[in-house]
Amino acid sequence: MSFSMLRSALRLPLVLLVVFAATVTTHAQTSPQTALAGRDFIVAVVDALPITNHDVQLRAEQLRQQLSQQGRSIPPTSSLLREALEGLINEKALLQFAKETGVEAEAVPTEPLTGTPANSARERQDQRDQLTLRRLTERNVPARIKISDLEIEQALRDRQGSQVNTTAEIELGHILIAVPENASEAHVSLLQAKAQSTLSRLKRGDNFAVVAKEVSDGADRDKGGLMGLRPADRYPTLFVEATQGLSVGELSPVVRSGAGFHILKLVNKRSNNTMTVTETRVRHILLRPSSQLSQTAARAQLAESRRQIDAGKADFAKVAQEISQDASAANGGDLGWVGPGMFVPEFEQVMNKLTVGQLSDPVISRFGVHLIQVLARRDAALSEREMRDIVRNSLREKKYDETLQLWVQEVRGRAYVEYRDSPQ
Repeated sequence: MSFSMLRSALRLPLVLLVVFAATVTTHAQTSPQTALAGRDFIVAVVDALPITNHDVQLRAEQLRQQLSQQGRSIPPTSSLLREALEGLINEKALLQFAKETGVEAEAVPTEPLTGTPANSARERQDQRDQLTLRRLTERNVPARIKISDLEIEQALRDRQGSQVNTTAEIELGHILIAVPENASEAHVSLLQAKAQSTLSRLKRGDNFAVVAKEVSDGADRDKGGLMGLRPADRYPTLFVEATQGLSVGELSPVVRSGAGFHILKLVNKRSNNTMTVTETRVRHILLRPSSQLSQTAARAQLAESRRQIDAGKADFAKVAQEISQDASAANGGDLGWVGPGMFVPEFEQVMNKLTVGQLSDPVISRFGVHLIQVLARRDAALSEREMRDIVRNSLREKKYDETLQLWVQEVRGRAYVEYRDSPQ
């Protein structure tokens, strides 16, 4: 699955709206508590659309449940009510903007979803509003995020340290004066003298490639003794140690090995910064909530699939092929090997906590509801392009929330907002 760095309305509070038949004008005169449905009353108006005390109470209760599930402290009721009201005002403004710009969700089903017909109608409207907000956000927010090359370069420098191993690629010129096996001491001395004489010629300025083709017994003599640019650890340790203190163009002393006498020249040297990261091979099953499938129903379906797979009654790959709403379904949900930052945080945070072979509980992300399984992990060195992609995605993610909030405030600033009575 190609996870672009998009956010959806999942980061915004869920929409819980009450639709009123009566139109409330922006300058309507009302009593301190305008009666609606007996004891309900309007607390705010956004572009002639009312928000009632009941709406705010429902939202505040939802916020309370979310904080409790996350193990976070629950603020005073007055603070929850204020946050709930502000969230509803933002959503009303966004939904009005969606209507003005032609963004809307697909039609909702006509049959009741759950409970009474009235509750089903509310549930359908909630689902449609959530889909509308998601589409509106995806259309407007990502294009506002700009990442410059300068920001990427700075982020790469900031990442250097324990994560980055600086190695060198070197290219050596090599001349070998071979020593035959069982050569006498006299013969060895003659060959050593030849090597020293050859080194003297090179120091006087003779061309290394010409001399190598003339006297070298090495396999690389036809290439002028050039051994190619490669990581230092792919050269013999003896060669690396002999040339370690050299500058490009300098010659080593004559070096002895079991094969004979060597003369080495440091022809080229290039630093190579590589980042070693843990890659994960992962697969998933994705269900996308829609007007036909609520988020709750999607979670329940994947929870049942998880039970069947854990019990050995179903195969993950086959289930993915049958029900997953992602391009990876044809491959049994397999997303291949991925490095950090390639998935959205909601998905990646859960994936990173799984052991190999473990199945997650249903996971909600901006794309829908997932069932995740880690197949394997490995350490891998990334290319410069891969490092830049990871850094770019990370920077986009960091900028997303700020960009989203600025955009929401911009949309809200265009709307007419009238506060009425305080929610209770």
